[in-house]
Amino acid sequence: MEERLQKLLSAAGVCSRRAAEDYIEAGRVTVNGRVAVLGDKADLSRDTVALDGVELGPVPEPVYLMLNKPRGYVSTLSDEQGRKTAAELVADCGVRVWPVGRLDLDSEGLLFFTNDGALTHKLLHPSHQVDKQYLVLVTGDIEAALPVLSGPMALDGVLLAPAQVDRLGPNLLSVVIHEGRNRQVRRMCAQAGLTVKALRRVREGSVQLGGLKLGTWRHLTQEEVDQLRQM
Repeated sequence: MEERLQKLLSAAGVCSRRAAEDYIEAGRVTVNGRVAVLGDKADLSRDTVALDGVELGPVPEPVYLMLNKPRGYVSTLSDEQGRKTAAELVADCGVRVWPVGRLDLDSEGLLFFTNDGALTHKLLHPSHQVDKQYLVLVTGDIEAALPVLSGPMALDGVLLAPAQVDRLGPNLLSVVIHEGRNRQVRRMCAQAGLTVKALRRVREGSVQLGGLKLGTWRHLTQEEVDQLRQM
């Protein structure tokens, strides 16, 4: 079956689709020895696709992981500043996987990793509105902040969907959003006059972080994978 080269490269675990487009435009991808261009398709059952002269191997089995990311790690595969990456914590899983979305350097909690490009796109695309729940330790006038956080808010001139905010303790909030703009929960709290002392993502969709130890990972169960696919 013919598929676009970006999808084949991503499915083979070589790179993301966006990176694949850059590689194709740079002339680094060939199909049967011919330099490929954007829009080209191939069928790995009959065609030879190579990146920098290295042929694509068989498409690996899909892998789905959950990491409890600690603070101090960036949610990228590599970092130009030499900071520790969350990818280092799942490097022993045996295959190339990438993070689904991000948690900022100072945040911790649930972060998915996979080599499934289709599921990655589904979870990240705004149209799917996947809920993300955060536990947020804050200081400030919480009573005054609650109606602000639950009401209409905007970041970078873009109106946000209403957040679900509940007070769980004297200084502890549960915040549920489904957009995922850069440092969104922290910036929302700042607009409401609160200072975030700690932030942890504990749920995405219906999948819970649970009691997974900080800094460790596990494979998602088939039930959890199915739940993510159905969202």
